[in-house]
Amino acid sequence: MSTPNFLSMYQQLIASPSVSAMDPALNLSNRPVIELLASWCEALGFQVEITELVSAPGKFNLLAKRGEGAGGLMLAGHTDTVPFDDSRWSRDPFKLTEHDNKLFGLGSIDMKGFFAFVLEAIKTLDGLEQKQPLLILATADEETTMAGAMEIAKHADLKPARCIIGEPTDMVPVFTHKGHMSTAIRVIGRSGHSSDPGRGLNAIEVMHQVVANLLQLRDSLKNKYSIAHFAIPYPTLNLGHIHGGDNANRICGCCELHIDMRPLPGLSIKELQMLLLDAVAPINEQYPNAVEVIDLHEPIPAFTGSTDSALVQLAEKISGEAAIAVNYCTEAPFIQQLGCETIVMGPGSINQAHQPDEYLAMEKIKPSQEIITQIIKASCF
Repeated sequence: MSTPNFLSMYQQLIASPSVSAMDPALNLSNRPVIELLASWCEALGFQVEITELVSAPGKFNLLAKRGEGAGGLMLAGHTDTVPFDDSRWSRDPFKLTEHDNKLFGLGSIDMKGFFAFVLEAIKTLDGLEQKQPLLILATADEETTMAGAMEIAKHADLKPARCIIGEPTDMVPVFTHKGHMSTAIRVIGRSGHSSDPGRGLNAIEVMHQVVANLLQLRDSLKNKYSIAHFAIPYPTLNLGHIHGGDNANRICGCCELHIDMRPLPGLSIKELQMLLLDAVAPINEQYPNAVEVIDLHEPIPAFTGSTDSALVQLAEKISGEAAIAVNYCTEAPFIQQLGCETIVMGPGSINQAHQPDEYLAMEKIKPSQEIITQIIKASCF
């Protein structure tokens, strides 16, 4: 069996829905994408291992390897996409559509398309002698829990020397990024008739105090921590969603706020969690056990890399771009646990990620392909 050409691989990947979502009604298995990649990898001489996630039955990781022993280069990406709002897309999200010198489709840059680039690069190098192991990793559920990457991080026999995670960076190497925490702050009050406020505890009023304390924490983080590499050099705290009460004539019995925090490298998840608990502690003293702090998903630590690593220097030399820090997060902190030098670098712009009419600019295909091919060649051939 031979592998399809570049555009055909791209089309087939986009045509296989693999949405991951916390809402079970939207959540889909990524198995069809994994099976496509497995067949193409096997045709190129890779040994393929497909593993169902322990924490998410029906979701799968793929690990393909060509060559023996430890070391070499691993090219990694996630096979899932975010959900989509059909009313905001001007074309079928599951059909790769060429228009205005762009390739449109859900996952075109975030990040199914990366696998088409990688496999096309390997095909062009196939006549050369391979000197180091070459690995392809395809994970599940990056857009929700990062369960696929978390499970791969525990793989006892996986020891690549280097890893490139192909998230859309316009082929600029990323050596470090912030982490991500999503947290619910829940206030449990005591409902009652609005005509007698003293007989209840209004959760919205208590939440008002919580918000004031969180804004103080936000300012404290901004003033205390800073890394100049980042465009936004401090940790951020965003008040993203709030809901409370059910009727104007009832004392609000429950109010819930969802916040997003982006820690810098060097600021641990545990420390941030303690700072959140400290922020609500005085309110819980005033109203015992009224405020709960709940992780909405497993927190993602920051990715701490170095511009001195051999992989960063190789990527900078081949791309002609200096390595940067970014504010979003990826699977890098989990992959890094394997002990490999790790960067984030892939085709497409992050500005198109998670957007209606997601697309890859076609003029970027050839230069992106050349950079990926050169890095693989320099690392393994």
